[in-house]
Amino acid sequence: MFKILILQRIYNLSDDQTEYQINDRMSFMRFLGLGLEDRVPDAKTIWLFRDTLTKAGAAQKLFDGFVAQLEAKHLITRTGTIVDATFMDAPRQRNKRDEKAAIKAGNIPEEWQQEKQKNK
Repeated sequence: MFKILILQRIYNLSDDQTEYQINDRMSFMRFLGLGLEDRVPDAKTIWLFRDTLTKAGAAQKLFDGFVAQLEAKHLITRTGTIVDATFMDAPRQRNKRDEKAAIKAGNIPEEWQQEKQKNK
């Protein structure tokens, strides 16, 4: 059951979504040591387990112990999101009213036609 809480924390899953993902993903079943014939804990059971651990004050201690074991094996245990935030300048296109009307009418602007001729 604690491994289920680990999956929830890693993938940021709700109890219902966790139940669904365990049934759907073989990798989750393997991580939990479940076979195809085994019953998967339902969302209510997962909630009850986590609630019981939290009320007993054991949940944080278990996670701290788990993180300590990972760090002892030099595994990264930080959480967060990696975002590629490369900013690129994009030219602004400013069409005149007559150019907009021509584009809406399905006509090709003259500047575009000239570039086609240059490429030939």
